Parts: sequence; structure tokens; C-alpha cells
Amino acid sequence: MNYCQNARTAMSAALQSSDDAFRTVSSPLATDLDLSSPLEFFLRHRLTVVEELWEVVLRQECGQELVDILTQLRDLTSPEGQAPEVGGEALVQVIETLELSDAIRAARAFALYFQLINIVEQHYEQTQYQLAYERSRLEPLPGPDESPEGLHTIEIPQHQLDPFAAVIPLNQDPATFQTLFPRLRQLNVPPQMIQELTDRLDIRLVFTAHPTEIVRHTIRDKQRRIAYLLRQLDELETGKNRGFRELEAQNIRQQLTEEIRLWWRTDELHQFKPTVLDEVDYALHYFQEVLFEAIPLLYQRFRLALQGTFPDLQPPRYNFCQFGSWVGSDRDGNPSVTSAVTWQTACYQRSLVLDRYITAVEHLRNVLSLSMHWSEVLPELLSSLEQESMLFPETYEQLAVRYRQEPYRLKLSYILERLHNTRDRNTRLQQQQEKDPTTPLPEYRDGTLYQAGTAFLEDLKLIQHNLKQTGLSCYELEKLICQVEIFGFNLVHLDIRQESSRHSDAINEICEYLQILPQPYNELSEAERTAWLVQELKTRRPLVPARMPFSESTREIIETLRMVKQLQEEFGEAACQTYIISMSRELSDLLEVLLLAKEVGLYDPVTGKSSLQVIPLFETVEDLQNAPRVMTALFELPFYTQLNPTQSEPLQEVMLGYSDSNKDSGFLSSNWEIHKAQKALGTVARDHRVKLRIFHGRGGSVGRGGGPAYEAILAQPGRTTDGRIKITEQGEVLASKYALPELALYNLETITTAVIQSSLLGSGFDDIEPWNQIMEELAARSRRHYRALVYEQPDLVDFFNQVTPIEEISKLQISSRPARRKTGKRDLGSLRAIPWVFSWTQSRFLLPSWYGVGTALQEFLQERPEQNLNLLRYFYEKWPFFRMVISKVEMTLAKVDLQIAHHYVHELANPEDQERFERVFSQIAAEFQLTCHLVLTITNHGRLLDGDPELQRSVQLRNGTIVPLGFLQVALLKRLRQYRQQTETTGLMRSRYSKGELLRGALLTINGIAAGMRNTG
Repeated sequence: MNYCQNARTAMSAALQSSDDAFRTVSSPLATDLDLSSPLEFFLRHRLTVVEELWEVVLRQECGQELVDILTQLRDLTSPEGQAPEVGGEALVQVIETLELSDAIRAARAFALYFQLINIVEQHYEQTQYQLAYERSRLEPLPGPDESPEGLHTIEIPQHQLDPFAAVIPLNQDPATFQTLFPRLRQLNVPPQMIQELTDRLDIRLVFTAHPTEIVRHTIRDKQRRIAYLLRQLDELETGKNRGFRELEAQNIRQQLTEEIRLWWRTDELHQFKPTVLDEVDYALHYFQEVLFEAIPLLYQRFRLALQGTFPDLQPPRYNFCQFGSWVGSDRDGNPSVTSAVTWQTACYQRSLVLDRYITAVEHLRNVLSLSMHWSEVLPELLSSLEQESMLFPETYEQLAVRYRQEPYRLKLSYILERLHNTRDRNTRLQQQQEKDPTTPLPEYRDGTLYQAGTAFLEDLKLIQHNLKQTGLSCYELEKLICQVEIFGFNLVHLDIRQESSRHSDAINEICEYLQILPQPYNELSEAERTAWLVQELKTRRPLVPARMPFSESTREIIETLRMVKQLQEEFGEAACQTYIISMSRELSDLLEVLLLAKEVGLYDPVTGKSSLQVIPLFETVEDLQNAPRVMTALFELPFYTQLNPTQSEPLQEVMLGYSDSNKDSGFLSSNWEIHKAQKALGTVARDHRVKLRIFHGRGGSVGRGGGPAYEAILAQPGRTTDGRIKITEQGEVLASKYALPELALYNLETITTAVIQSSLLGSGFDDIEPWNQIMEELAARSRRHYRALVYEQPDLVDFFNQVTPIEEISKLQISSRPARRKTGKRDLGSLRAIPWVFSWTQSRFLLPSWYGVGTALQEFLQERPEQNLNLLRYFYEKWPFFRMVISKVEMTLAKVDLQIAHHYVHELANPEDQERFERVFSQIAAEFQLTCHLVLTITNHGRLLDGDPELQRSVQLRNGTIVPLGFLQVALLKRLRQYRQQTETTGLMRSRYSKGELLRGALLTINGIAAGMRNTG
């Protein structure tokens, strides 16, 4: 059965290897590289080395027999790298006859293979980026293309088109600073516009701990070690005098072999369900290993590239790119995140950054050895030393003689003393609050420590000023100042997140206890709620009693806000000043949080000032459509826009959710509703003279808003970005973007250039009303077809629960948060979006990322086949939003394998359900075939991903090896479920293997497929 001939053709480039050994361990595509390119040759060589090491380790650890089994399994896959249409029975027979121990070892071997390939690809990508930085010649800018035939049916008002847009090709590589600024000059973008945008540039990346990270922290450490050894090997093999370094190279290969053997003997599965603080440690690891040192380089690249093209323009603030975190503060659906845990998280973050500052200042004290005999010292520095000698008499007695003629060293010694005192206080705070969060915080003596990073920064800038006045500069000092401006004493900004109904329930309980409303608060209409909340926000009377005789849920809401108040008093407002309200639907959802904030002193009705920003998160399609109305009502409250008087115009952040809107209405509809919401919110903000920052709740997978950030930012409507953006970074995305310094820098740089381009070079196509009407129709058609399957097909829930590994995924110890919002329910409503996407990905359907798109396109094309096809092709060439949507769908389709997906259905469905499940599968397969055909027709590609050869290679590099791993997963799931069914029905255990052994095998295949797909949730 051929489900999509075009999709299968896309995989036909895979070739057979020239020798059996290489073929045993490598992807067939590895031989299809362009060896005339040095970089491609490098990739092929590195793949060969790594795969040979992999085979050596397997032979040493498991013997030739396992290697032969792996070879046999790969031989039985199709030449295209997918499950075979004919002969699949032989593959199934081999797998089902395997002993459990052999099946588990095979699954582990394939998983290890994928992880090694991921390391090689990351290394390759990093090398690409480094070489791209050396290119200085700009390619000629193309002129505007001629409109295709049929375009005349829709008129485009010229005043709606951006004057710069016609010469920006959508298929260009992501811009770096070195390519962006010359392009802006070539386009005659006014320097004043560039300067104004640079001054307000505000990019925020928020790390989250959603259950998408499948790899243990321990394994990540080993991956970094292998990556380091591979870099050493490259230096030896590509440098001069290679012959003399052969012994060194052999030594490194031996170390690599040992490291992979250690990895093989390390358990891939988490030994226990991680705590929230374990997740905090994992997320902050990227700052310790990469980001703390890399971020100053981002600023330097920006400054040098800008001044190289526009020497009269000033660079941005050091902290134009900042970081936030939900890890340890996101309590939406996670009962493990308490006020005490959030406090501990803040203390842990501060301890990490203080340790880095102490190390940096100690280094600076060694560097700045200037003597008063040979260098002038300004009076202000000498005056500060005199004052500090009184604050730190012991330090003065100890060091005054040693540093008598070295004032910078003495000043840095006093700074070190303050930092040590600050760290000691932080440790005491963490320990004390852990034991008893109600205990008052200890007092501290002014001047002996730093309460916030601003005072530390002032001391550093005093030294910097003195150096500059005497004609000196110090790079290490400049770097430290940059780090302090970015990370402060908090490292990252914590966002609180909680679901909206928790606040209304808390207020309902409080009002019932106080008997201050004629009827329960939750029974009031929206108008009645809003009127009462506005009135309460004006009064100075407390609403919440000091002693709270309330439910645990209500107490936790109040205690969380009290903890935020304590955090701001101890660590400064920047530590935690945003409160995100998930499932925001009405104005009352925001006012409820503001009212509760008033009760703990975060909002003062007397001054009208608030140190807490309430951030709505609009998630479902209905909520996205209502978002402009809700925000209009909020901005029309006279007191609200005065909450932050320090800015000429108030700043409002609004978060848009990709996951639930996709699960609710499908990929195309979700993206269009978010696109429309951004445009409408931008209009509302401008009308009320409010600055807007859109917070994009992107996941790792396409079905949850994932995909290349550069293209996604360029696809934002009009100029709604305006230099400000906030984006979540989740799960496996952290490892793929921030594991290596150059990768992290490239990712941050391209995000920055995309924000600049989106703000300055908006296409104007988003404002063409006929185009918007077409997209509205396409989205509606796609939504109807998606919901007809997911919510109206009566067999879909059973189909999903049986033919995907959803139940087994819920048993993975990968997150402190449960997979379902409500325990005991197996319906789609209670299932979180992450395991929903994860399960479809494992079984190779990837349904949430494409289903419904094909039917929507077909219905549109049927109206006027030739003209509408030309129009869609023009959309793809010119409209960033449409191109982004189609490109994401195309990428997902390339990863789908309906041959193996059908195997999941055939093997895992209960016998009595086979007939009805086959009907569901046929419906999915028909939509897949249609979507493939139309995407290839619109893009004019002969094969999927022809427009992105590197991504095409990356996908094909894995597909062939994922196939046998998928068959292994099905076999193990089948055994596990049969075991479970036997014990539930008869109480007897007739299996040779225990439930624990079978579950372990199944979970290992989940690990392996996740690594191969480079997507979990």
C-alpha cells in the first residue's frame, strides 16, 4: 500500500555504502554527501569515525552477534529509509524472535547511535556557523519578481507594501550581524530608524521545564565530553604536521572509545522522578556551562558589526538580550511547585551567579596590578577606599600594607568582601526558609554586602571610569560589567504562572468566609465580577485575614504572592515581577490576581503603583479571538495604565499559547488565529498608547509552535514586534541550541537579527485584506477537518490510547509535572499538549503538525484550480507567514512514516477494534497523501525538503535507523500489554519476563526514537 508516493520519493536519495562495515553502522545518506565541498567531506569523515567507534564499542561490550542483528535489522528496511512495503514480515519475525535482553540491547544501541549522530551534527552546524562568519561578500540583492499568472485577480494596494520588502528574499539563510547591517544600508534604511530600534531592543528567552527532555543530566555530561574530544581530534587531523600528530590522534580515539563504553554502561533512564529543584539544576546548567561566558560575545559581535557599517550609531544596552525561567516558579498543574520551592530556586540562582562574580573579581584583582607610582588614580577612587576601610576594618588591616600602592587591588578586595557576605547571607536565607518559611528574614548591616546587582555594578563602573580617565581599558572588566547588567544577582527573571480558575476559586472562598457578597463570587456574571473587583482595588481595606482558615489551594495562592513580595524586598523587583495567568478568558481573570496582589502589598491603591505585572495567556482558539476585547477593556480602566509610571508609555506583555490552540483546532488554524491575535492586539495597544510585548509560548515540536525561530519571527505580522519579543525555550530545544558556545551564539544572533528585520522590514502582505480572507477560509476548513477527526470521530480516543505509547510515556520519569491535568481520566481534554504530540511522534504519525492542511488546500484549489494554485505559489514565494506554515508542514511530513505507523495499528490494537481502527487509519492516510501532494505542488519541489538540503539530509540521516527501532518498540509494547492484560484478567503471570523488564525495554525504545526524531513534545 503506497500512502504517499511523493513523500516516499523524497527519501529515495539514500544510497548504499561502499563497504559492509560502514553500511552496518551508518545512515545510507552519509554516502550521498557532496564530497567536493570541504565541509561536506568533513561531515562524512566525522560520521565515519563516530560510527566506526560505535561498532567497536558494541563488539567489545556485546559481541559480534549483536552487530550482526543490527545489520540484519537495517538490511530489512526499505532503500528509501522507511518501513518496507513488501517484506516487512521478515523484519517483524526477526524482532519478535529476539530474546528480551537482545531486544533491549538493540534498542539501546540504536539510541546510542542517534545521540552520537546528534553530536556530530551539532559539531558540523557549529563549524558551518564559524565559516559563515568569515564570509564578507554579500550576494547581489534580487529584484522583485514578476507576479505569476492569475495574480491580477487580487489587487494589492501599493501603499500597503513596505518599501523595503520587495528585495528581501524569503529563502535566504538566517542573517548574522555581519550580513544584516550592510543589507540595511544597501536598502537605504534610515540610520535614525536603526538607532531608535537598537535603543529599545528587548529580547527575552524563557527556559521552561515541560516534560520534553528525555535525556538524563548524566548523559548530557558524557555528550559534552565526547564533543570536546571530537573537537580535539579535528584540530589534530586538519592542522599542519598531521603525520607527527598521528599518535596523539590515536590516543584521542582511544579516549573516545572509552567514553562511549562508559556511556554504554550508564543507565539512560532516570532512576527517579525528578524533583522541581532537579529541573532547576538542569536548566541552569546551560548558564554555567555556556551562556554566562557566551553572552558578552553576543554584544561584542553586535557592536563591531554595527559600527563597521554605521560608525556613527551607538550599540544597544548590554542587556538587550535577557533570560527568564519558569523552572521552579511555574505552578500551573504542578502541585510540586510551592512558595518554598520558588524561594529556594531564587536563592540557588543567586548562589550560582555570585560564585561566578567572585571568581571573576579574583581574576581581576590579579590583572589590575596598577601601581600609584606609575599610574594616576582619581580622587573618587581614593575616597571610596577610605570609606570602605571603616566598613571593613579587618580587611584593611590585612591588606592595606600589601596593596598600599595598588588601589585597584584594594578596591577589588573590598568588593570581594561584599560579595562573600552577600553569598553567606543568601546561604542563610536558603537554609532558614527551607526550615520555616514563616520566619522573618534576618537583618543585614548597610554597606557590608550587596542587596542587588546595581550597587556591585556601580563599584565596577567606578573602576572602569578611573581606568578610562587614565587612558586604559580592561577587556575582562568590560566583560564582567556586561555580565552583571545582563544577569544581575538573579541570573534569570522568574515568572510565576498559575491557571485562572485557581484565583477565582480563592476569591470565591474568601468572600464566602467573610460573607461580603449577596451570592457566591463564582456565580456572578462577568460584568458583576469586574465591577466588584474594580471597586475592591480602590479600597484600602484588607480582604484577606492575617490567619487564613482556608483550603490548601487558596492558602498556596496567597502564600505564593507573599513569597513574591519577600523576593522583591530581598532580591529586588527584577527577581520576580511577572505573574502569568494561563487559560485567561475574561478581564476578571487579570483583576483577580491584581486584587490578591494588593492584599500582600504588591499593588498600592493609594499611590496606584504595582510591582507585579499581570500577564494574560490566551491559549484556545476562542480565547485568542477574544483577546483584543479583553485587552481593550483592561486598557480602558483609568487606574490600570498608570501602574508603571516610570515609562512614557506603559508596557503590557501578552502571552499567546501555541500548544493548546493546536490541540484544539489543528496546526493551520492555530497559527492563523495567533497571527490574527497579534495584529489585533497591536492595534489595540497603539490605540491606547501602550507598548506591547508578545510572549510566544513555543514548544519544541512543530505541533507546539516549534521549528526554526528565525523564520517564525520573520513571519510575525507587520511590525508588531517593534524590537520586543519574548519566547519560551523548552526541553530538547535547550540541548540543541545551547549545548555548545558557538551554537548558542548563532541562535541568539539570528533571533536578534530576525527581530530587527521583522521590526524594520515588515512585508506589508499581512495587511492585504483579500489575502487575509483566503487564509481565514483555509484556517476554517482545516479546523473543521481536524476537529472532525480528533473531536467528532468516536473511535479516535480509543485509537490514540491503543496505537500510540501514551500510557508508557506517562511512566517515564522525565518531569515533576503529571502528564494529565486530571488524574484518572483518559479523555483528550485532560491530556496535556506535550504528551499528545509526543505520542503521535513516537508512532511516526506526527498528526498534530499537519492534519487538516491538505483538505483545506484542496477545497480552495477546486474553486479555481489554475488561478488559485498560482496564487498559493505566490503566497509561498512572498508572504513570510504562509511560507513559514508550509515549510513547517513540509518538514513534519518528511518525518512521517505511515508504513510503520500502520504496523502500530495492526499490532497494538485489540482484535475486536481492528476493523474500526483501520477506518480511522485510512482516513489519516488519505489526508497525509493529499497533504504531501499539495505541499510539493505549491513549493515546486520534487521531493520533500528539496528547498532545504541540509534539513533533508538531517531527516534522512535518521529515518532508516528509526524504522527497526520502531518495530522493536511495537514488539515490546505488545509483550508488555499482553502481560498486563493477562494479570488483570486471570491474575496469572505466564510471561518469561517481569513487568519491570518489559516496561524498561519499552521505555528505552521511547528514548531512542526521541533521540532519532530530535523531537519529543
